[in-house]
Amino acid sequence: MKLSSIRLLIPLLLLVELPLFESSYHNYPDALSKAIQFFEGQRSGFLPQDQRIAWRANSGLGDGSMRNIDLTGGYYDAGDNIKFGFPMAFTTTMLAWSVIEFGDSMPSGELRNTLVAIRWATDYLLKTVSQPERIFVQVGDPNLDHDCWERPEDMDTARTIYTVEAPNPASDVAGETAAALAASSMAFRSSDPGYSDTLLRNAIRVFQFADNYRGAYSDNSDIRDGVCPFYCDFDGYQDELLWGAAWLRRATQDDTYLDYIQNNGKTLGADENINEFGWDNKHAGINVLVSKEFLEGSVYYLESYKASADSFMCTLIPESSSSHIEYTPGGLIYKPGGSNLQHATTIAFLLLAYANYLARTSQAVNCGSISVGPTSLRQQAKRQVDYILGDNPMGMSYMVGYSDRYPQRIHHRGSSLPSIKDHPQFIACKEGSIYFNSSDPNPNVLVGAVVGGPGEDDSYDDDRVDFRKSEPTTYINAPFVGVLAYFVANPNDPS
Repeated sequence: MKLSSIRLLIPLLLLVELPLFESSYHNYPDALSKAIQFFEGQRSGFLPQDQRIAWRANSGLGDGSMRNIDLTGGYYDAGDNIKFGFPMAFTTTMLAWSVIEFGDSMPSGELRNTLVAIRWATDYLLKTVSQPERIFVQVGDPNLDHDCWERPEDMDTARTIYTVEAPNPASDVAGETAAALAASSMAFRSSDPGYSDTLLRNAIRVFQFADNYRGAYSDNSDIRDGVCPFYCDFDGYQDELLWGAAWLRRATQDDTYLDYIQNNGKTLGADENINEFGWDNKHAGINVLVSKEFLEGSVYYLESYKASADSFMCTLIPESSSSHIEYTPGGLIYKPGGSNLQHATTIAFLLLAYANYLARTSQAVNCGSISVGPTSLRQQAKRQVDYILGDNPMGMSYMVGYSDRYPQRIHHRGSSLPSIKDHPQFIACKEGSIYFNSSDPNPNVLVGAVVGGPGEDDSYDDDRVDFRKSEPTTYINAPFVGVLAYFVANPNDPS
């Protein structure tokens, strides 16, 4: 039976196997505002007068100078002072997708703030692709940077510039950059059509580079003992090519990209049905994004992507015979490896986006003996959101600055060191160690930062040293912006 013929059927008690906590009232508008504000704390470059996280100041103003190019701006992706192009591009894509998918749910002020956050990234990404067939993929030496604990305003480690140029491959970072620029072009289409056109033109050009020189950026570099001097794509570059093509199709409506997705799907691993979504692996996101073409655009030859998206959704449902996603005892999606909340926020985003596509076409997902509708997917997403905001065994919000109890000792240099505005004296590389090793709370609140999160047993020790749990990242927050926007407009959905 074709999936498209399945009528909407919503089991009411689909998630009873997961524990229930007495849910507190969550102020989703406040959480959304803080999630967006976090990005101001990650800014590199010359800060504007309306900067809200006031303990930050200008940094990285000489970035690019050693190659006679302006590479100022952009974001530090986590608690260090490196600008990694690959996760920054993914962050940008997810912020833009948040606007595209859920922008109508955002209060006007927060929509404006989100567009500002996107533009802080895209202005930088445009600089990184400003030279023909060359991409500047990173600024800063991570080995030197990670050996120091110093404020971005003080950093005196080498601002090494990493590049890739033809004919060397970089389909992973180039494909993601193309996706980021294409998605962002859609986000700016109504408010700034000229800027939107600039983003789209560059997206097309960068994608062509990605496709012409197929391979991973890490293939060009010396990786020893499994250690990368940057963000390596350990899951292959193929997914980024499909991801970039899918976003260019969405942004241009050009059938050429539909043909690319169809003709290259098998070669690029679309049939592998990998149930992952994050900066390193786009497969589940590709399937959800492309499924919109099948569900709403009646592009029937893309049905395999819809089938893979359905399969992914079924893995998230405890009652499904194909369920295999691990949950903590408290009900949080858990994947080993650290920075776990990146999985919870990206998966929650996909649940809500797919629920939207199903609802518009009155469809459900066939998970063997049960049928799963949009309400059930939204319920699953809401559980993850509410867990992060405080409905968990620790009774802790994992968003800094939200609620009465949140992590005080996050693994973040600028937050943990005295602000340059309070302590203008230079703090050298090793002089910051006293603050790193201190048991005192961080002096500066990085409002809105979502940390890596608790362990598989729901425990969280609030330890700055344990970076796997206590370090925030831009790619945790970016999908959470869209998720929170949905619940701002639908706070009681599902009831």
